[in-house]
Amino acid sequence: MNAFKGVLVWITLAAGSLTVLTAWAGSAAEGPGLISVVSSQLKWADAPSVGPGAKIAVIEGDLKAAAPFTFRLKLPPNLKIGVHTHPVFERVTVISGTFYFATGDKFDAAKAKAYKSGDAVMIPPGMPMYAYTEKGEAILQLHGTGPWGINFLNPEDAPGKKK
Repeated sequence: MNAFKGVLVWITLAAGSLTVLTAWAGSAAEGPGLISVVSSQLKWADAPSVGPGAKIAVIEGDLKAAAPFTFRLKLPPNLKIGVHTHPVFERVTVISGTFYFATGDKFDAAKAKAYKSGDAVMIPPGMPMYAYTEKGEAILQLHGTGPWGINFLNPEDAPGKKK
């Protein structure tokens, strides 16, 4: 009898999950709130807080709001992003190119790992990190819940500061 109850509970949960997924998929495909992205139509703008030559395309949300966001960063070749933190959990997926990334409070290129197209890294709030590109451009997609920001541990590493 206990096995029967267990199967009944599992079937009930599975059916409920399917109903929720169907309702979610249906409402997204049919109603307001649908966001569709065609990469060739992204509007790129300068991202000076990231580094010289970096570009940003906001796909979803307001980066200053306490709400979900999705954006892409286009990083030029030979860009160094000094040790910094972010105030929110950040999920990064490499769309194209190679992105070198490491955690730690001191920039050490030898410790960075190469992330290529399709690779991802999830970083908790406040974790010191740094990154760079080498020969080619890298495009990343970042998403999380804002407000998003970037805080350089050494103010001299912030883009636009005289060294």
